[in-house]
Amino acid sequence: MTQVSPHMFLQPDGWVPAKGYANGVMARGRTIYTGGLVGWNAQQEWEHTDMVGQFRQTLENIVAVLAEGGARPEHIVRLTWYITDKREYLDNLRGFGAAYREVIGRHFPAMAVVQVSGLMEDEAKVEIEATAVIPDA
Repeated sequence: MTQVSPHMFLQPDGWVPAKGYANGVMARGRTIYTGGLVGWNAQQEWEHTDMVGQFRQTLENIVAVLAEGGARPEHIVRLTWYITDKREYLDNLRGFGAAYREVIGRHFPAMAVVQVSGLMEDEAKVEIEATAVIPDA
């Protein structure tokens, strides 16, 4: 296990370290769950048609919702991404990485990325659910 405040990242002995995510996270405290958030702005208007732009906006939306509950990006313990185009995702990994680091920082919780055939908002290319745990005082 690796201690990185405020959570414990779970890394079994002998496993190759995960790149860009954690295999598991242990946390204790108040929990915040977001709904599936997409990459539109606060007025539900699309400013980006590309997946990376929508991804950045989605992360900014997650940070805004977490802040309402008193959480910060480093309190995120899990992210589940739903994307509509695996090829667009893979072709733009650097852009995704840059956007992630700029909005979330160098905090890499447990994550899953799943390709889906579509999302409820027709213009959405990415939807993300977040779980955050604010540590006990």
